[in-house]
Amino acid sequence: MSKYIITHDFGTTGNKANLYDEQGNLLYSEFSGYKTFYQYVNWAEKNTEDWWKAICISTKELIRKSNINKSEVAVVSFSAQMQGCLPLNKKGEILRMSIIWADQRSIKQARKLEKELGEEKIYNITGHKISPSYSLEKIMWLMDDEPDVYKNTFKFVHAKDYIVRRLTGKFVTDYSDASGMNLFDIIKKKWSPEILKVANLDPEKLPEPHCSFDVIGEVSSSVADEVGLKVNTPVVIGTGDGIAASVGAGVVSEGNAYNYIGSSSWIDLVTNKPILDPERKTFNWVHVDPNMCMPCGTMQSAGASYSWLKDNICLLEQKTVENLDISPFELMDISVKNSNPTANKLLFLPYLMGERSPHWNPNVRGAFIGLSLKHKRKDIIRSVMEGVTYNLKMISEIFENVIDFLDMRVIGGASTPIWRKIMSDIYNKKVLKPKILEEATSLGAAIVGGVGVGIFHSIEVAEKLNPITEIQKPNMDNVKKYESMYAIFKDSYNSLVDVYDKLASL
Repeated sequence: MSKYIITHDFGTTGNKANLYDEQGNLLYSEFSGYKTFYQYVNWAEKNTEDWWKAICISTKELIRKSNINKSEVAVVSFSAQMQGCLPLNKKGEILRMSIIWADQRSIKQARKLEKELGEEKIYNITGHKISPSYSLEKIMWLMDDEPDVYKNTFKFVHAKDYIVRRLTGKFVTDYSDASGMNLFDIIKKKWSPEILKVANLDPEKLPEPHCSFDVIGEVSSSVADEVGLKVNTPVVIGTGDGIAASVGAGVVSEGNAYNYIGSSSWIDLVTNKPILDPERKTFNWVHVDPNMCMPCGTMQSAGASYSWLKDNICLLEQKTVENLDISPFELMDISVKNSNPTANKLLFLPYLMGERSPHWNPNVRGAFIGLSLKHKRKDIIRSVMEGVTYNLKMISEIFENVIDFLDMRVIGGASTPIWRKIMSDIYNKKVLKPKILEEATSLGAAIVGGVGVGIFHSIEVAEKLNPITEIQKPNMDNVKKYESMYAIFKDSYNSLVDVYDKLASL
């Protein structure tokens, strides 16, 4: 009998469900969208019932399209958005809408943690800065502003954990999601008593953390028909989306690194211990291999900067492709090829939405520096690609202070040949293009599920399932040019910090 893996990736805009065979081939995909609710400034919430509807609809569609027998589904596995806060009562019922990663309402609670314990202490325990983005601060907000919800909460869970609870009846999470809560000791792999005490949080309200590969339970008879799966189908807890992407990209051994280029961008690598930056510019997750960590630095506006450029400056490219079967981005890439490295000494600061790594400055804004009458549209386009890459190089260098890595895998929808060439020259590294760029996250979830039930021997199978198809080597002449511009790029941010603060105060 054939064996199939179903994965669900719960993103911000919808659930991507995929069906894989036991060789790791993607057979069918199904997307079910859902809304984010922004009731007030800095609030971002989800109707959790939409997640359940999405999994039911997409699972049935996968089985219908593939015409497989439900009994051939060997496992269901997950990847999902992280840093959430969803309170459930003892019956598993939802007590309020889920507060998601993008929510920033808990500023007061973050300040309390800073005052009573200090960011350095929390960073050294959890691998993360204090921020309203994290689950702990959101839970503390509930304590203060919705005390009845907190009182009636049996467990706080994340997106994938809620679905696992509906499927199996178990209240659990995995180490990766736990490591994104500002509560988890990433060395000891347990909730931190010191942080719990300061937050006055009852540890019994937290789910039991598990290895990402663990088979948590089986699909219960009470929901099997509704979700479209056979009773007793194994359910693996899975992992957070960024960690799943690292596995799908083949970043599974110490020293492996990858760069995701989408609307936002990040650099992750695999290490045998956290990289605790003295200036706390980067942060750390627990990898799916619980003996490994995943240091990470993420920037806000990578592909988003390029999209902004398309929408506001490259109107000619948009008009040109109206009746053609190509994207305006393809024309923009052609323009970049015709511009010289360093964009004729034009710099772009890619801070259109403030910045996380390496600056952690919400006031910082974008800028073109050095613009003159000699510059053409092609130079402006190229400067945006280069500016994003300069910022990512700052993240990469933090890790290179601790561990050497000679190459960088690049995935994501915004990864193009010309951008990979620019990256190779600015990073002064080989840039590797895996075969699978945009489905790495779901592939990672499939590998984790497959390892959990014995279809795959280990996560090292990722290197076979997503092989490298292209290697871009640095051009040393370009490397030298970029080194000079990179130094000016760093100086430009420092020179403008006071200006950004003044603008923000208006």
